[in-house]
Amino acid sequence: MPETHHTEQQHRAILSDIARRAMRERGLLPDFSAAALAELATLRAPADGAGGSAGDPPGIRDLTGLPWTSIDNDDSRDLDQLTVAENLPGSDVRIRVAVADVDALVANGSAIDRHARHNTTSVYTAAEIFPMLPEMLSTNLTSLNLDEERLAVVVDMTIGADGALHGSDVYQARVCSHAKLAYGGVAAWLEGGGEVPAGIAAVEGLAENLRVQDRIARSMRGLRHERGALSLETIQAKPVFVGDRVSGLEAELGNRATQIIEDFMIAANGVTTRYLAARRFPSIRRVVRAPKRWDRIVALAGERGFELPESPDSAALDGFLVRQKAADPLRFPDLSLAVVKLLGRGEYVAEQPGDAAPGHFGLAVRDYAHTTAPNRRYADLVAQRLLKAAVAGRAVPYRYAELGALATHLTGQEDAANKVERQVGKSAAALLLESRVGERFEAIVTGASDKGTWARLLAVPVDGRVVRGAGGADVGDRIRVELVSVDVERGYIDFRTVGTTERPRGRPPAP
Repeated sequence: MPETHHTEQQHRAILSDIARRAMRERGLLPDFSAAALAELATLRAPADGAGGSAGDPPGIRDLTGLPWTSIDNDDSRDLDQLTVAENLPGSDVRIRVAVADVDALVANGSAIDRHARHNTTSVYTAAEIFPMLPEMLSTNLTSLNLDEERLAVVVDMTIGADGALHGSDVYQARVCSHAKLAYGGVAAWLEGGGEVPAGIAAVEGLAENLRVQDRIARSMRGLRHERGALSLETIQAKPVFVGDRVSGLEAELGNRATQIIEDFMIAANGVTTRYLAARRFPSIRRVVRAPKRWDRIVALAGERGFELPESPDSAALDGFLVRQKAADPLRFPDLSLAVVKLLGRGEYVAEQPGDAAPGHFGLAVRDYAHTTAPNRRYADLVAQRLLKAAVAGRAVPYRYAELGALATHLTGQEDAANKVERQVGKSAAALLLESRVGERFEAIVTGASDKGTWARLLAVPVDGRVVRGAGGADVGDRIRVELVSVDVERGYIDFRTVGTTERPRGRPPAP
């Protein structure tokens, strides 16, 4: 592209314009309709449990006195879940997950619901967030905010010391968050390198409660990996702004606190899915099928001296991943990224009672759905309506055929949203790199097909297309590239290979 550099003051505005254009090009709505905004104006307070869009049942439990807490990103305002632990006689632990009752204010078929159903997800771009629900709802009236009583759907689980599920229930309750915590601060404290966050210190007994949560979550995680859940660790790059200027890219990695929430949500999603099945309700499952490119995963392992079976085997793959993380932790995110690309994407499928869904290969579970983030994902809001009907003994609110059409729509719109987020992320990276055309970098191949070859730089977490010299390179190969050009408006970053491709253990070039 021409040697055109954007002024630093333009960066945020440029990215916002790109995001809005990308939303429209992908069939997503960047703004709420006049009808949705008019409907929003009539909603002035959180739901009180007396009615709700589908009619809240009597007997909602009052659990406001429990030391509920949210743990999320520093800047998160749409809070979907709270968690709390309780030691039981013996070695069992009771874990409760409270999920915001969004259905209580967002009626199925309403103007706000139609917008949410169209987009199906909140879209998080570098310069602007496009929430699935109006912020007055998602960050206020239906958000599980600090010191605010809210209605919730509670997933109640009894977990053994080994991480096994011993019992579960689902019901509705009134809850209140007593601490709003951030992943980074909680993780630093749990790992012994940080002070007790103020939100924890302010609530009597919360520190010990969180240590119990951490302990039981680690047991749950260990059991999942024994059963074949994959130990993956990828790098997510988040643009960093100084004022309105993109000043860098910050790598986001998981930690002890993110793992607590991840482990509890995986367990809760399994419980809710089985709860619906036990009551003969259909559902929308989240599945990741056995990888089509298993042969390439086998080759990646073979290059590192590890033999995998010819047929997909998640437990064997996890054994390889655990060994590689211990042997080469610095490069492990690169290997993880290659495996993630080869596993293929997740999708939504409708399941009737008695059917056998494909399950989730990466988590090594059969029963899995998205149910714990109804402020952010429409699949979770649909699941919530099904759960509330099942809890109350009402009729199924969706026909199976409707759920099937919804599942296809959800998968397609999720893909569109991901492409918008990636495009804007690449535009932000292009703004950061536009002055570095001609420089050379170490990279790892992250995609290789008839459509082209893609690579991610190791020094700066930026992806781009290898437009020249990529012949024979495959996912997981290490290559050296030169930055050829960037196109900020289109989010294009183009490389050419220089030097030779690094293939561990002397793997020959692909034919």
